[in-house]
Amino acid sequence: MIEQLAVPARAVGGFVDMSLETLRAGFRRPFQFREFLEQTWMIARVSLVPTLLVAVPFTVLVAFTLNILLRELGAADLSGAGTAFGTITQLGPVCTVLVVAGAGATAICADLGARTIREEIDAMRVLGIDPIHRLVVPRVLASTFVALLLNGLVCAIGIVGGYVFSVLLQGVNPGAFVNGLTVLTHLGELVLSEVKAVLFGTVAGLVGCYRGLTVKGGPKGVGVAVNETVVYAFVCLFVINVVVTAIGVRVLAR
Repeated sequence: MIEQLAVPARAVGGFVDMSLETLRAGFRRPFQFREFLEQTWMIARVSLVPTLLVAVPFTVLVAFTLNILLRELGAADLSGAGTAFGTITQLGPVCTVLVVAGAGATAICADLGARTIREEIDAMRVLGIDPIHRLVVPRVLASTFVALLLNGLVCAIGIVGGYVFSVLLQGVNPGAFVNGLTVLTHLGELVLSEVKAVLFGTVAGLVGCYRGLTVKGGPKGVGVAVNETVVYAFVCLFVINVVVTAIGVRVLAR
């Protein structure tokens, strides 16, 4: 029993240790700006299309269900308030979770995993190059930056899509929809949404980097690590979403 618990305990300890090393290395000079730009473009390229494909159906589902409920209550004019609140506080972060964990983190893991099985990481250490500073820090920052941008994109798509679906297809008054956008959603909700996106991007990047650097078993191990990255990132990000939402509700309610 103890031996069975030792393996995940060592993995958690290794992840925490790498995270702390990444935090320390983030303040070390020189900053790998070119690597950061390349990784930002790579993550954005693999995440943009999935973001659009996930955000649009979510928007339609939320707007359609919400408008049916509001019509039954005789409050169809509040469609804008519900759409903005749901999109900013939950739809944007949840779509960001799905895309960052499913596309961004796996791309990072596959890249570093391929370098690991080719012994490039060991060669860097032999040459005195810190792989955390050279490879991990730019990727974590790139993942964080892209998650922040994706969250804003999903929120914009959600509001615009909710407007088009509600006004054009369900007959909601356009003026009432626009006026209701700020009834429940204020600056605090937007800041909370962006904080979630930053945490999602950081944790997803760390998970992808950790599994990529700890790959074992050759090419097959890379595939296993990529699959595990999706699962671990989903679990971590959904837990973060619940915790931050609970804290945000308490803070914003005051």
